[in-house]
Amino acid sequence: MSEIVSITAEARERAGKGAARSTRRTGRVPAVIYGNKESPVTISLDPKEVDTAIAKRGFFARPLDIKLGGKPHRVLPRDVQRDPVTDKPLHLDFMRVGAGTRIRVEVPVQFVRDDLSPGLKRGGVLNVVRRQIELYCTVDTIPEKLEVSLEGLDIGDSVHISKVTLPQGVKPTIARDFTIASIAVPSAAKAAAEEARAAAEAAAAGGAVEGAAPAEGAAPAAGAAPAAGTAPAAGGKAPAGGAPAAGGKAPAAAPAAGGGGKKKG
Repeated sequence: MSEIVSITAEARERAGKGAARSTRRTGRVPAVIYGNKESPVTISLDPKEVDTAIAKRGFFARPLDIKLGGKPHRVLPRDVQRDPVTDKPLHLDFMRVGAGTRIRVEVPVQFVRDDLSPGLKRGGVLNVVRRQIELYCTVDTIPEKLEVSLEGLDIGDSVHISKVTLPQGVKPTIARDFTIASIAVPSAAKAAAEEARAAAEAAAAGGAVEGAAPAEGAAPAAGAAPAAGTAPAAGGKAPAGGAPAAGGKAPAAAPAAGGGGKKKG
């Protein structure tokens, strides 16, 4: 069970936003206690005690004893309103709980025995799926934390809630055997494997294109020169100045230089 911290409180006569602002001007933090079929009680707290309690891990899963006029109130923190600029607590809500009250509470997870994980030793990365686990239990059986062992986990392995030892009477609110964490492949190795696979695929595709022969009877690509000695197609014209096509007339001879004069006499 979590250690119970005690906080001393003072009663506030009035409730509401105006009364809360007035309390903050005096240097104290306004709060309210409700639940367990009793009337709500408005109180104010010392900001130093509030900061000390909030700084402890698992604040919302830790029972508190708020002493008001010499009478302790066993409560659980339910909400903390903070200043958006300074992040200082502006108002706290506490739920009054009895010894046998069953509640839902989120408990932080702590991973242990990481030095006994073969996957982490080989450079694997711990992929945390759940840093907190919601439990259904009584206020007297709230565990301070849940220890999750990484012993024996290799790359690709995962640890589930069924492998975690819970206190008697404590159950997770989720019925299925959910994953808490896994050991993933290192990012660098994963990137290198992807690059190698992409290079192999590109090389295979390039080899297929380079070695491919044109289909039989296919026309040459546009602009490609015909092979040496290849006859022009049937009915095609011979190139300028070339040999006449089969059965064709020879081209007229070009006039000799200066042969453009008139006949004599």
